[in-house]
Amino acid sequence: MRNQNFIDRDKLYGMLDNNAPTESQLNDILNKARKLKGLNLEDVAKLLCVENEADIQKILDTAEYCKDEIYGRRLVLFAPIYTGNACVNNCVYCGFRRDNKALKRKILTLDEIETETLHLLRMGHKRALLICGESPRNDANYMVEAIRRCYAAKDEKGSTIRRINVELAPMSVEDYAKLKAERIGTYVCFQETYDPVEYAKFHPAGTPKADYLYRLTCMDRAQEGGINDVGIGVLFGLVDYRFEILALMEHARHLEEDYGCGPHTVSFPRIEPAEGTPFSLPENIPHPVSDKDFMKIIAIIRIAMPYTGIIISTRERPEMRDKLVKYGVSQISAASETNPGGYDEEGDNTAAKPYEKTGTTGAQFTLGDHRSLDEVISMMIDGGYIPSFCTGCYRKGRVGADFMDLAKPGLIKEFCKPNAMFTFREYLEDYASPATKEKGLRLLKELTQTFSKEELKKRVEGNLCKIGEGERDLYF
Repeated sequence: MRNQNFIDRDKLYGMLDNNAPTESQLNDILNKARKLKGLNLEDVAKLLCVENEADIQKILDTAEYCKDEIYGRRLVLFAPIYTGNACVNNCVYCGFRRDNKALKRKILTLDEIETETLHLLRMGHKRALLICGESPRNDANYMVEAIRRCYAAKDEKGSTIRRINVELAPMSVEDYAKLKAERIGTYVCFQETYDPVEYAKFHPAGTPKADYLYRLTCMDRAQEGGINDVGIGVLFGLVDYRFEILALMEHARHLEEDYGCGPHTVSFPRIEPAEGTPFSLPENIPHPVSDKDFMKIIAIIRIAMPYTGIIISTRERPEMRDKLVKYGVSQISAASETNPGGYDEEGDNTAAKPYEKTGTTGAQFTLGDHRSLDEVISMMIDGGYIPSFCTGCYRKGRVGADFMDLAKPGLIKEFCKPNAMFTFREYLEDYASPATKEKGLRLLKELTQTFSKEELKKRVEGNLCKIGEGERDLYF
């Protein structure tokens, strides 16, 4: 299956013609979604054609129900480390594109990668995403060394990164096996657009990324290389978002059928302005996605693929991110920088747009959310969410199909909520501001009372006390 195109372009576009559901059909689809078994392609095609605001609200309400049933109030936090912005590709929408002469290029040394990691640790992060442009200078062997140095870094409190995910260009089975051997978590790669005709327009020939099929089948090679947690996504704004959602569903189906487990995560970036990249300006985006439609598609994926993690980055504004966690998002980046060495740059650049930072190493895109990690966590506490840095499942081997076997019957909850609370308590003790710590401890006390099983409640209380007394890295 590795070289097979499983996206039927004509079929998917055809499913969007005059396909809005009747009121009865909409209610049937949403009632089906509340059973937490997911939706089929035909169901999703109908939901994508809903335009009435009252009906969209029904979809959002259903997504909120599904999110709460499966994830509860947990919200996972991470941050990216950009190891380099050199790139041989010439993607028209990306600040890293080869022909962008306005960009200052850099690939981090291993010492610089350790420095960036230390900055994240000193904020309180425990999960990192390593990401870079596609270049012979940062190939799989370079990434192996980068992963090792990132895992080895330790701050003054003894904290280390406990999970490294990677977002890298497609590679060979052999190179994926190298990454797996370094204990990576999820391998992430966006198709950008699943439309093969439009794909060719945005990715000029003569570069590796111009090969649509090689990129489309990268997750097959990753699975063959032993990586059983993969993350997919598209860049919204290139083609009709409705087609992209159907194609994402088809990609997930392909992985489920051929490898026994669909994607661990789905990411939802929208095109944002980038230095030296006119295509990325709002007036030039071919198919911009409004906030209303963006919320709708997040909600649709949540109810269609209820056990899949949904990721939103700091591309989005704070107010949008704060809304989306209610309707489906389960993982967010926080306090991110999208340029190599960005965390170690002198001075406070958080108020400036990346493409306005004269003299700094260029960023991939404009950030929308400039809040610190503590500010994001403070917001989460106010909303009753549990900030989670948990990596317990990965280190216990509950990944891939094994994770889904626990998630679908609801058994995973007994691990996830306590483990999230333990990592939250660590953050409060070691890195939180006094105000955040005070209200965070109050929230943990309230959450402890919500466990119905007395034995589990006592175990949770015991571990929280141990963390308060100085123990670390406790998980079920």
